[in-house]
Amino acid sequence: MTGTGTPGTRVGFIGLGSQGAPMARRIAEESFPLTLWARRSASTDTFADTAATVAATPADLGAASDIVCLCVVADADVEDVLLRPDGVLNGMAPGGVVAIHSTIHPDTCRRVADQAAEREVTVVDAPVSGGGAAAAQRRLLVMAGGRLTDVARCSPVFDTFADPVIHLGPLGSGQLAKLLNNFVFTAQVGLALDTYALADGLGMDRAAVAQVLAHGTGGSRAAAVLAISGFDTTGLRRAVPLLRKDVGHLLDVTDTAQVPRPRTLVDLTSYTLSTLGQVPAS
Repeated sequence: MTGTGTPGTRVGFIGLGSQGAPMARRIAEESFPLTLWARRSASTDTFADTAATVAATPADLGAASDIVCLCVVADADVEDVLLRPDGVLNGMAPGGVVAIHSTIHPDTCRRVADQAAEREVTVVDAPVSGGGAAAAQRRLLVMAGGRLTDVARCSPVFDTFADPVIHLGPLGSGQLAKLLNNFVFTAQVGLALDTYALADGLGMDRAAVAQVLAHGTGGSRAAAVLAISGFDTTGLRRAVPLLRKDVGHLLDVTDTAQVPRPRTLVDLTSYTLSTLGQVPAS
């Protein structure tokens, strides 16, 4: 997808974690004027070798930006940096766009969009998938929701770190797609854990089985993630709170829409979260 933005478009970025920092660096490397804000100076110190500037408050970042990208962790974080007294919306000029890369509830996107509209600022939801390495290699997946013209305006920025950028529909559609993706991934983790446990029981070599799955019809991203980690579930265990949040959001949307819960996927996600949530034996 291509848009009307140019490297002269001023970009603000908040959320310099393991995924957000590589995204912001790619934006800086493509010569967009970039302003950063973080709660901890250590997060922005790593950009000292770029032309990025650091704002004192989210409002100052908003004032310096035409497009603001948010890659913070949760719904409350998005609402905080946008809506607090010194938040982004208190500084951003009419005509600006906020792109929410965080994975949050679609209703949260719509709620902050209503408040942004009072200041003539537009919101698009643009959650991402792929991790920091994919961002650095310009192959992150962006699932975008919002007016097509607004997504197109942001797409030159997204294109610095993403391929593909997929427009899913109106505001909230990107979040719904990301929640569904994470829901299915969580279910697949449970399948992968059981698959490798079965291979162990049958006296098979896990690494060899992983190679078969990588090239066969039984493979999945979850099975590959486990294999790449050396079958170490530490990272997945740390992600349990985020996976639980995303599963909860997806089920809430499903229930609100009065759509029957998919029994198999629900059972698998429950199994995955329960298994990963157990403290491993020392």
